[in-house]
Amino acid sequence: MTDARFEDGGDRPLYLQALSTEDLEVISSLVQDAVFPITEISWRSHARRFGLLLNRFRWEDREAAEARGRPYERVQSVLEFADVLKVSSQGVDRSDKDLVLSLLAVSFEPGEDGAGRILFTLAGDGVIALDVECIDVTLKDVTRPYAAPSRAVPRHD
Repeated sequence: MTDARFEDGGDRPLYLQALSTEDLEVISSLVQDAVFPITEISWRSHARRFGLLLNRFRWEDREAAEARGRPYERVQSVLEFADVLKVSSQGVDRSDKDLVLSLLAVSFEPGEDGAGRILFTLAGDGVIALDVECIDVTLKDVTRPYAAPSRAVPRHD
């Protein structure tokens, strides 16, 4: 069996930018149920950039996979945030290098003058918070899609 290719479905890798709350909601829907090892979190304070290397479920491909009777797909994506002033977390054991986190949602709590806090809601009651000057987010697929190991659509109770 070979890996799936974007060309097989006529799709192209995602490369999106969010500059508003509405844009961030679109990105949140695309990264819902992404999983990532804690070791794939990058915080470069001097550059004010925060990034994650995610294994993203390809929600945009779900209907095509079902119609063609082929496996659901995941793809590795970089989710990067600019103008980050501070990073904090709650309910995340940062010392556990084997920890794999599951992302449920990305949201924004506005502050003053466009600043605010971006929240990553994680399965198991964990949260990562970014204090930001503004919303400036990019989501970029960086590998070809691959068959989702679970072969199932993520479900939530």
